[in-house]
Amino acid sequence: MDTIGLVQLAELIYNYCGIDYMKNLSSLEPKISGRLKELGLSAWEYCGYLKMEAKEWDTLIELITVNETYFFREENLLDEIKSAILPQYKDRTTENPLVIWCAACSSGEEPYTIGMLVEESGLFQPGAVRIIASDINKKVLKKAKSGVYNKKSFSFRKMPEGVLDKFFIELEEDYKVKDSIMEMVDFRYMNLLDNNITGKIEKSDIILCRNVLIYFDTKAIQRIVDDFSNILKPGGYLFLGHAETITGMKSDFETIYTQNIFYYKKGGNSLCGSTGC
Repeated sequence: MDTIGLVQLAELIYNYCGIDYMKNLSSLEPKISGRLKELGLSAWEYCGYLKMEAKEWDTLIELITVNETYFFREENLLDEIKSAILPQYKDRTTENPLVIWCAACSSGEEPYTIGMLVEESGLFQPGAVRIIASDINKKVLKKAKSGVYNKKSFSFRKMPEGVLDKFFIELEEDYKVKDSIMEMVDFRYMNLLDNNITGKIEKSDIILCRNVLIYFDTKAIQRIVDDFSNILKPGGYLFLGHAETITGMKSDFETIYTQNIFYYKKGGNSLCGSTGC
């Protein structure tokens, strides 16, 4: 594969969505080689094709993004949300709902898991919690919106006892998330490097963006962190993946350490009462 074309493609990808393959071209090549063969194009020619065929970006994003996830991933983090975070917002109402943004939701397991934690907590009336779930990959968003997962899929690899019976409907070869959970979640297409992201997401109380920042360089991470800060309400919480940190970056987040995890809290007066913020 031509190196010049691969470098140019990596630059286009970086400018489009911030995913950084510039220093790791060897991992980009196998992801796109099948598509290039299918189209009969070199990497250099494919760059021109992307400029002419905007819809091709959807296909490319499907090839280069990692969408491996499952229900109830990272037990310690979920326990913290259920026991320490959600109770802080128990006074929220349908007029002033708790807003949670899953900023890279993949095929939907994370936002649905959060919805299950919310319902299991018994703290909220229907409509008092809104979960926004976004991703740049339109194919996985379509799957997420269906709420249907094959019984043999990786999605169920760590399901707590009783969860399937409580929150899923059994079909022939699949399980479908129950309507009470699905109704909490609003799925949206979103590029985290969008210039107007703060105008497309409502002010949120909690943001989860797990195992995403590892694909960005420092400049892109700073931009995303700034947007998260602008979108979070004062006192709101930011949860990243266990291997990700923004410590040392310029931000108004303080780090909260527990015995098992760490996460971030935005400075300022927290929670906003039942009358709103």
